[in-house]
Amino acid sequence: MSALILCGKTVSKNVKNNLKSEIAILKAKGIVPSLAVVLVGDNPASHVYVRNKQKAAEELGIYSVTMQYDASMSQDVLNRLIDELNADEHFHGILVQLPLPKHLNENEVIQRISPDKDVDGFHPVSVGKLVLGQDTFVSCTPAGVMEILKFYNIDPSGKNVVIIGRSNIVGKPMLNLLYQKATYANATVTICHTRTKDIAAHTKQADIVIVAAGRPHTLTADMVKEGVVVIDVGINRIEDPTTEKGYSLVGDADYEGLLSKVSAITPVPGGVGPMTIAMLMKNTVISAGRILSK
Repeated sequence: MSALILCGKTVSKNVKNNLKSEIAILKAKGIVPSLAVVLVGDNPASHVYVRNKQKAAEELGIYSVTMQYDASMSQDVLNRLIDELNADEHFHGILVQLPLPKHLNENEVIQRISPDKDVDGFHPVSVGKLVLGQDTFVSCTPAGVMEILKFYNIDPSGKNVVIIGRSNIVGKPMLNLLYQKATYANATVTICHTRTKDIAAHTKQADIVIVAAGRPHTLTADMVKEGVVVIDVGINRIEDPTTEKGYSLVGDADYEGLLSKVSAITPVPGGVGPMTIAMLMKNTVISAGRILSK
């Protein structure tokens, strides 16, 4: 079986090309989509992600400002900053890069951001609307997975989908997107997690497996049936002395082992990763466009 490689870079480029025309229309009406990114501390991965977000915004013509603060920033100061950004009509989206230093309360920060500017899709109001099937900002990574499925015409309707991982960022919103009565949804969805006794018993019945466990080789070829579609959300750094950097990036699925058994699979890197940033840009544009309907 020759597996279809689900290239997130290709889908991301398609999303961004569509956004360019939307941004041009908004700018013609005097609206420049604008995003405020707050970065606290010196987490290396966070700095990489923020740089990539800034680059994507610049390429699209989205105004983006990154506000960097020392890891010693207090909760009160961060809260006041978010309040200021909520009140600043110039910004249509606010993103506080996670994880935050341990002394800061992430839940408090997430709930502080106005739902109208919650382009990360993490606020309880956004999550609640998603559960109810209402129009809302959707967490960027699950939204990106849905775009990949649509682009490659992989319709989950009537299919058995297994999600490995129950995080608020991926697993739970992914569940809520897939079981909705909507196009490219209507799936029968099972979530597996660390307390699931036999994950393979579930994945062997799946038509689509979405793995977001945060652990390399969580999904292997002996755990799936022939022709399954695998969406690998994970990205892990493992030691690799054969590379110049001394490490390699791999997903949560055994990509090489699965290739001969799956009908389609996302690579890592280059699969879901590029979609997360593309969907952040899309959410920012959507937020800016809502001004026209007010």
